[in-house]
Amino acid sequence: MAGRTARNALTRDGVLDTAAALVREHGPDALTMRRLAAELGTAVTSIYWHVGNRESLLDALVERTVTELGTLRPHGAGPAERIVSVAVLLRRALRERPHLVAMVHERGLTERMFLPAQRALIHEAHAAGLRGARAAALVRAVQFQVVGHVLVERNRERSPVQSPAEPDLWAPGTAPDAAGADPELAAALAAPIDTEEVFTTAVRALVAGLLS
Repeated sequence: MAGRTARNALTRDGVLDTAAALVREHGPDALTMRRLAAELGTAVTSIYWHVGNRESLLDALVERTVTELGTLRPHGAGPAERIVSVAVLLRRALRERPHLVAMVHERGLTERMFLPAQRALIHEAHAAGLRGARAAALVRAVQFQVVGHVLVERNRERSPVQSPAEPDLWAPGTAPDAAGADPELAAALAAPIDTEEVFTTAVRALVAGLLS
């Protein structure tokens, strides 16, 4: 009777929500049925009732991640703004789900995951008057810009502490000659990097060039 009550109190979506949170914070290896049951305050058998075994649970998380990345909706006044918005939303989605995206990749579903974003970009490319190879070039360039930027960001975050650090390299009196003649440039390069601003600036320039 208690087992039935526990199962009824849970939902499949609730189990997947908690499992996804564990993976996001600690990685797939941290997702054990015992730990998930502890997080949910229920018995392991109750989880099996809703999602099956661990492999079935991982498959469900992968499918959910693919579905979530299909809900990105462009916004903006014109094709250029909407293309940039797709890139920004896609970068954010990938940044928020690194471990889940890695699981999608390991299961060979990466191309399917990116398909909705590609369709949105195709729609905006057509709206901007691009067809054929030119439209395809825009779709690929934007997708590669997003993925490449995310990989660079993650690499910077995981890299060991650098000595000298970037601000030290551009400090007054130590900056290279070209920057030494431009104190404002040196100060800007010594400041903390706003990776989102760098990304948006690069995507806007890329899109403007491809649409011109």
